[in-house]
Amino acid sequence: MLDASSRLLRLLSLLQSRHEWSGADLAESLGVTTRTVRRDIDRLRELGYRIDSVPGVAGGYRLSVGNRLPPLLLTDEEAVAIAVGLRTAAGGTVHGIEEFSVQALAKLERVLPVRLRHQVRAFQSTMVPLTASAGPTIDPDLLTQLATSCYGHERVSFDYVNSRGGQSERRVEPYRLVYTSWRWYLLAYDLDKDDWRTFRVDRVRGPVRPGHRFTPRELPADDIRAYVSRAVSYRPYRYQATILLRAPVRQLAEGLPPTAGHLEAVDESSCLLRTGANSLDKLALYIGLMGADFEVLEPAELRDHVRALADRFARGGLVTAEPDRR
Repeated sequence: MLDASSRLLRLLSLLQSRHEWSGADLAESLGVTTRTVRRDIDRLRELGYRIDSVPGVAGGYRLSVGNRLPPLLLTDEEAVAIAVGLRTAAGGTVHGIEEFSVQALAKLERVLPVRLRHQVRAFQSTMVPLTASAGPTIDPDLLTQLATSCYGHERVSFDYVNSRGGQSERRVEPYRLVYTSWRWYLLAYDLDKDDWRTFRVDRVRGPVRPGHRFTPRELPADDIRAYVSRAVSYRPYRYQATILLRAPVRQLAEGLPPTAGHLEAVDESSCLLRTGANSLDKLALYIGLMGADFEVLEPAELRDHVRALADRFARGGLVTAEPDRR
């Protein structure tokens, strides 16, 4: 049987591991009586942990949110995962989060057992965040404001710079924040355009001005990630292409970032790629590098451009006699 101090720590760990526990389950896990569980619960409350009693025939307990952050118990695997996550966040795209991540990581490493510290440092020494500086940094306060407005169903207005550099005021109903590895997007209903829009958060200028609460609308799609992928990968561009690829969607999906295009399965051996660009050259070369036979369904000018490129490449691959240099 665990001694009193060890039992309290074990009880706290159990309460943090899931939403709700019955007194009987806690007693069985700890090897004690339900009366002992009640006494230990009271001790944890005295230490500042807010533990609510759950009504009902069986009764139970729930660890709730209090006025301050109490000590958190982690398993070895959880501690390593958090340390690695903090290290990754230290080079992330949210402006200012690097400092807080490093501070938190220093506190965590200070109490990590030696064996876990070695694991974390091994990760740190081998991880290279290739895309860390690829995208624009975001003010964490801005993300917090938008996330709060999404959660509370509050209209907001802000100044927004579009892809051509033009600035305008936008009044929206915010719904979701979507992260695509190196950019943040806000999915919102634009009140002036009377339609759904996807906004790049790094293009939001000035303070976010809160408005009235709104009744949520039905979302434009069940799969928000796929919807935003379509919105940012081909709709904003001059040329919007639909390509039939002669390969299974699962074969190509892993190498396709959500901002580069959207794949839809046709059957087990083919799929549709919807993508876009402001240059036919870039579109043609990107499709050619997909590693699969393809057919350009639209636009027509891309089909002509692909044929012209094919002829050029064919001529470039011909072997000709070297010129006489005498």
